[in-house]
Amino acid sequence: MASRFVQKPPPWFYIVGGILLLWGLAGCWAFYLHVTKGAAMNPDATDWDRAYFAALPGWFAIDFAVAVGAGLLGSIALLLRSKWAVTLFWLSLIAVVIQFGYVFLATDIIAVKGGSTTFFPALIFVIALFQIWISGTAKKRGWLH
Repeated sequence: MASRFVQKPPPWFYIVGGILLLWGLAGCWAFYLHVTKGAAMNPDATDWDRAYFAALPGWFAIDFAVAVGAGLLGSIALLLRSKWAVTLFWLSLIAVVIQFGYVFLATDIIAVKGGSTTFFPALIFVIALFQIWISGTAKKRGWLH
């Protein structure tokens, strides 16, 4: 049961929040490179890579922005001990599922690049789940207001 009183979180909470903030900033940097450089961000880009980036639908960049933007704002909200962290992390997870659902179900990336292409997206998904768990735990323990 959630406490009616806001409790002070332990020091590790702020360390985790800081790491998640850095993760969110890295995601925003990846988004920036995606929209400004596309396949050119990889000096070893193949013709397939260039065609892949050119064929991405317009909504993909919007979804990517929502995924990283909500994750970054969720991390800030977590550090500010705001209950909005939970909602923002859920929004980020939903956008991540849409983004990588499209990448793996609507393209032939695995056939062309191999199964190892799923590692980093899986890591992103697991971290998004962790963000939801840590914010939910913080809310239940009365650390968020």
